[in-house]
Amino acid sequence: MTASIDWDAATTEAVSLLREYLRIDTSNPPGNERPAVEFLRGILAAEGIPSEVAESAPGRSNLFARLGPSAGGVCLLNHTDVVPVERQFWARDPFSGDLVDGMVWGRGALDMKGMGILELMVFLLLRRTGVPLAESVSFLAVADEEAGSAFGASWVAENRPAWMDTGLVINEGAYGLALPAGLQVFQIAPTEKVPLWVRLTVHGRPGHGSVPHGDNCAEHLVQALERITRWQRELRILPVMKEHARALTGAGVMRSAADDAILRAANRNPSLRARLSNTVAVTTINTGIKVNVIPAEATATLDCRLLPDVDADVFLAELSAVIADSRVELAIENRFVGAESPLDTRFASVVRDVIADMAEGAHIAPEMTSGFTDSRIYRLKGIPAYGFVPCLVPPEELGGVHGHNERISVENIRLGLQVLYEVVRRLVASP
Repeated sequence: MTASIDWDAATTEAVSLLREYLRIDTSNPPGNERPAVEFLRGILAAEGIPSEVAESAPGRSNLFARLGPSAGGVCLLNHTDVVPVERQFWARDPFSGDLVDGMVWGRGALDMKGMGILELMVFLLLRRTGVPLAESVSFLAVADEEAGSAFGASWVAENRPAWMDTGLVINEGAYGLALPAGLQVFQIAPTEKVPLWVRLTVHGRPGHGSVPHGDNCAEHLVQALERITRWQRELRILPVMKEHARALTGAGVMRSAADDAILRAANRNPSLRARLSNTVAVTTINTGIKVNVIPAEATATLDCRLLPDVDADVFLAELSAVIADSRVELAIENRFVGAESPLDTRFASVVRDVIADMAEGAHIAPEMTSGFTDSRIYRLKGIPAYGFVPCLVPPEELGGVHGHNERISVENIRLGLQVLYEVVRRLVASP
């Protein structure tokens, strides 16, 4: 089946679709994913594949399509929204879909319109090549992942539960790595950090800026934030990260998988450190109306990401103790629960076999995603869900995720398409 596909043509088609998809601005907020869903639905319709669309709110569309039997099988999950951009810091228009020197530029190229197009192309290629399906393959494109999923996967779970009837989910959450000295590591994420978004609010007595009175809410907030940024949290090596270190040691990326070696590496590597501890990032600060007016209110938001086994209430009590100021009010803006999928599954076995066949010399490592994905919603239902984006991205390009100058290479689009197709084909095709 794989040999019958013209991969040059398939790659060209995927690149063209991605460029068009990136031009649809689905920055969240506000989301407005409807045009993206109409784009995807049109592609499916042109192939004779029926799909269903449901809006969770005006303009917040979700799309579902299925090939093969009516339930079970593999779900190719993706989200259509992207995070906002700071255009002034980009080298190219973030919604241009520019193709320059073998790279496709645009917000969502990595997170996750690029993977969405790979999944769509796999879906189309299975149909075009007539692969006999022993199990179903579904394509689910949801809204609102970047803001917590209330209008996307969470809404689908409550209002379109049949769309989530699957035996396995393949989603974003773990890119492969192209490392120095030609090292290649494909990653599988069976779990992820758990988001806990907190708003801090302080009220105070307003007044003239020329007469400080000692009750300045902005000053109270700044002092609280300073204590938070100095807070040293425990580093812990969860089993998945121990296996991650063992795999990277075997690949020659790390010198040792001993606990002390992992902890030393974490002190040099912020990405690794983030997956060994609960993290807190100050993300917004707002106060004041004029330079000569002492404000009446000051607010800040904290993006806290907890290890999957952490009790959020215990963490919040620790956070309050660190702030140590009763004037600072804490409000939870988003709170989730962690879960993990097993790695001793047929999916992991198939991935190993495909990588061995198609990427000789490459290694495979389990991973814990430091961000959150819609996979958590399936894991809590007992449905195995994995982050697996089979591209090999240099670390400096991964900085484009939620950052500036996001882009993906045509070479990676081809690689990701070939590997993902073969993994899915082996999972669902009749013997």
